[in-house]
Order: sequence, then C-alpha cells, then structure tokens
Amino acid sequence: MLILGISAYYHDSAAALIRDGEILAAAQEERFTRKKHDPDFPRNAIAFCLAQANAAPAEVDRVVFYEKPFLKFERLIETYLAFAPKGFSSFRKAMPLWIGEKLFQRDLLLKSLKEIDPALADKSKLRFSEHHLSHAASAYYPSPFQNAVVLTMDGVGEWATTSAAVGEGEKLTLTKEIHFPHSLGLLYSAFTYYTGFKVNSGEYKVMGLAPYGEPRYAQMILDRLIDVKADGSFRLDQSYFNYATGLTMTGPRFDELFGGPARKPSDPLEQRHMDLAASVQAVTEEVVLRMTRALAAEAGASRNLCLAGGVALNCVANGKILRDGPFDGIFVQPAAGDAGGALGAALAAYYDEKPAAAAKSVVKPDAMKGSYLGPAYAQEDVEARLAAAGAVFSVVDEDAHLVEKTAAALAAGQAVGWHQGRMEFGPRALGARSILGDPRSPTMQKALNLKVKYRESFRPFAPSVLREDVSDWFELDADSPYMLIVAPVKAERRRKMTAQEETLFGIDKLNVPRSDIPAVTHVDYSARVQTVHKETNPLYYALISRFKELTGCPVLVNTSFNVRGEPIVNTPEDAFRCFMGSEIEFLAVGRCVLHKDRQNPALKLDYKNAFELD
Repeated sequence: MLILGISAYYHDSAAALIRDGEILAAAQEERFTRKKHDPDFPRNAIAFCLAQANAAPAEVDRVVFYEKPFLKFERLIETYLAFAPKGFSSFRKAMPLWIGEKLFQRDLLLKSLKEIDPALADKSKLRFSEHHLSHAASAYYPSPFQNAVVLTMDGVGEWATTSAAVGEGEKLTLTKEIHFPHSLGLLYSAFTYYTGFKVNSGEYKVMGLAPYGEPRYAQMILDRLIDVKADGSFRLDQSYFNYATGLTMTGPRFDELFGGPARKPSDPLEQRHMDLAASVQAVTEEVVLRMTRALAAEAGASRNLCLAGGVALNCVANGKILRDGPFDGIFVQPAAGDAGGALGAALAAYYDEKPAAAAKSVVKPDAMKGSYLGPAYAQEDVEARLAAAGAVFSVVDEDAHLVEKTAAALAAGQAVGWHQGRMEFGPRALGARSILGDPRSPTMQKALNLKVKYRESFRPFAPSVLREDVSDWFELDADSPYMLIVAPVKAERRRKMTAQEETLFGIDKLNVPRSDIPAVTHVDYSARVQTVHKETNPLYYALISRFKELTGCPVLVNTSFNVRGEPIVNTPEDAFRCFMGSEIEFLAVGRCVLHKDRQNPALKLDYKNAFELD
C-alpha cells in the first residue's frame, strides 16, 4: 500500500510517502520554495516524494492529512464563546478565513491535489488523522521498540496540547490528553514572545539563551502561571495570557508580573531576559520530568519512551529525561514538529488499515534511515548546476580524495560547506546539508555565528561525534543520531575557569573557552550531541574519522547549511549562493570542491546586510 501524508496550512508544511510501512521519502516545502516555515500546500514536496519513489500519482492508495479541520474549528468557536465578549476583534478577523477557506479544507485539499494530478484527487482516497495521533505515530512506528509509551507535547492540535499513548506491536492507542488552553508549548512560546523572539521559530533561541541566566523567576511561574500536579498534569492561569482569543501571547498581568512590556526584537538582550529564559526552561524540565516519571510508573513492563511534538525538540529536557532514568530506551522523532505530522499521518493510516499482527512488520535499527529522506543530486547534475551558477570548481575522482581535502580544510581552521547525499527531514542538519568547523578553535563559535550564519553570537553549535567515541568526550553512552539530546562535556575534557572568569555574567561568559572543544561547549558545559553512525552516513563518518586521524579529535562542529532567515539549502545552487553570501571558505558538493578565493568576485552576495539580528 502506497500512502502519501500531508501537513499544511499552519507552518512547516511537508509531505511524506510510505510503502507497506517503509518510509520512502519526506521533505518540507520550505526547502523548495526557499520560504522559511512555508505553510502552503506542499506541492513541490509531494512531487519530489512521488519522483523519489518512481511512483505515478494513480498508484497512491491513500492521501492522509495530519489533522481534522472540523475539530479545530470546534475548538476555535468554543474558545471564543468561553471568553466572550473578550477577544471579539480577534474573532472577527479569524472567522472570514475559517469560513471561507479552512472550514472547507477538504475541498481545498482536493483542488490542490487535482492541480498536481487528477488521480490524487480521488475523494475515496482522502483521509484525515488527528493531530496528536499523527505526532505519536511519527515517533512510535519508526522507533526500534516493540512496545513503548509515547508522549506528545506541542502548542495545540485540534484540542490536545499534551497526550500520552501506548504502543504495543502494531497497535497505537491514545490514553490521556491535556486540552487547550492549557499548553506547555504555549507557555514556552509566551516567554519566547515576551523575550523578543518569534513564536513558532524562536523557541530554540530561548533554550540556547537559558544557560546565560539564572532561574530567578521559576518559582514565580510555578506559583502564579502554572499549577503542576505530581504526575505532571497542569493548568495555566489564563488571566496572564492573551493567546486564546487575542493577537498577542501575553497580557497586561503578565507584563506587570515580570516587570514591564515584552522586549522588542530590536532591543538589547539584558540579564533579565536571560533569567526569564532560564526560568521557563527550568519549569518546562520540571513538568516534563514529572510526566515521564508518572508514565514510567504506569507503564509496567514497558521501559521505552517515544517523544514527538514541538516540545520534543527541547533537547535539554530530553537529556534530563535520559539521565533521570525512568526509561531504558528513548526515541525522539527527528521531525518532531508539524512537518513530522505528514509522516505520522501516513503511518497511522497504514497501521489502522493493516490486519493486526503481534509485532511491527518493519523493524529496523533505524527506520528513519538517518532522516536522510529528501532529494539527492547525481554527480553529473551537480556539475551542470554549479557551472550554470558560475561556480569555479574542481572534481575529485573518488570519495576518499574528497574526504582528504575536506578534512585538511577543517584541520586548517576553515569553515566548510558540506552538501552530500539526501537532504535531511526535520529542522536539524545531520551531515548532509551542514556547515562544519573545527571544535577545538576558541573563536569558531563566534566566527560562525557572526560571519557565516549572521545571527546572535550567543547561539550554541552542536558536535557531531563518532558513535564509538561519544562516551570519551561527553557524559553520554547512548545513540543520539538526530541531535536531540543534550549531555554534559566529560569532566576531564573541561577547562577550569579562573576566579575572575567565574564572576562573569550573561553574554560576557561567551568568550571564555570551557573545554578542549570550546566551539561546541555551551556556557553550562553542555552540548547538543549528534552521534554519527557508519551504517546511516558512511561518507560523513569517514570525514570525521579522517579528521580524528589528523587531529586526535573525533568531533566536528555541525550547524545547518543556511544563513539566518533562510531554510536549509536543498539544491547545489542553494549551496553555492550560501557559500558566496557568507564567509564559508571551502565547499564540497558531491565530488565538486570549491575554494572561496577562486570564485568570481562579481558573484559575491551581501547576505550580511540582508538580515537584522533579532
């Protein structure tokens, strides 16, 4: 059975294609349109998935949308009625869109599918999953577990904001939910908004900012904003928030409680903002740990946990769950946000219609295939595309030579663009569309942030480390292939700070080297670890191995191949433009090698002045 899953119309639209439970392809629409967090119908992603599988539209047996629009509309109406007359202006703005478009999303989907191919627009093929079921399925079915507890946490789906499910063999059953407006994801987004970052994209900035602050407001949040029970269930005091019916996340009482209005993106970051970030992060971790402990106690023999939903991208909390120890095995869906809902919708539909069996029929060490589920480009195509873009490049005759040249550039301290194989599905670059650097350099983090990515200097970078070496460098001895677990740097790799350095606060901590790999060591000695496995990405594994031979270090700085404000690159042309618009010095696309000093200066792009740091 060939099933196409779709997520769209909110943010991070995507498509995924599975055949008999095996994941064939998945990609976000933003990678094709170059519009970050593109919410539109994913026609380009769908076309890619079909082409990747060499499947005609008529061969698709089911098309599954990742949520149920009528339930979402019901939630909107009931929320406005519950808060009336408050929020009338927001209601008046929202209703024409819902009545004119979203309420009839089935017709809109069929129309858009018909524009691709009439065979896809067969009404009998179209199904709708529930939002949290899609998330849960995206995590459980690709996991290596025969049974697991599945925890989904996000802003909101139709009604659910937090849900638990139980997976047994091929059966996945939702068991409990917390409903809107009580949402851990929206609590975090409220602080994202209040500290001056963009909701639905800036939450990871808050997480990165948190170690620069102290959780001075954590108890205030627990006392005033959120009532958390022993099992992690919670309620939010809506008198402090405005997201249920308004056009902002927080209200006047929130501003009064925390000492003033929300920070504007153009305002400087102050210690107060760092303390707020630290506080909401601490509260989030506390709520999540209470949940996972309670779920583990209820689970009986099952010692496995799967995580999905936007909150599952909080890799600091994930690391705390792992070290807390209630579960032996943890699997986090790499596309944990709404993009992953496309994959989960397809998987949920497949297992719903498939005759029941005692165990999952497709069990692999990594059913997500490293999350390398997007487009790849043949060498001939790469050369033609780069030549058409005006690039000057040489071609190496085998992978070993490519690895040798790239490892030498890294060891020499150069910033390297690495565009190889199939593009990653999800928000993380995992060694296919990556910017790489030497983690031993004390200036690499700041240089990459300010001169390559053109973003805030406080933002941390992740280490890619050979799986067999991870426990020698980090307090972690488990797989973390998707860069979704934070672990401390090993004590013997740390650098002891001087008494003067210990007195530093906030951003002043940034320029103090803290370990043998300072470029990937955050100010609290933590790192967002990606373990690299030979089986899923042999070329990237070979590159890190050669770097280790040259330097003694089995770790690379790995960040997404893009500049601020743009999606991760997809095509070779995207990679070349990013290369020419930043201070990346060396670029490897397939077996094509490019040096910045050999390029036509007229092709240089002024990315630096195109974006304002927020």
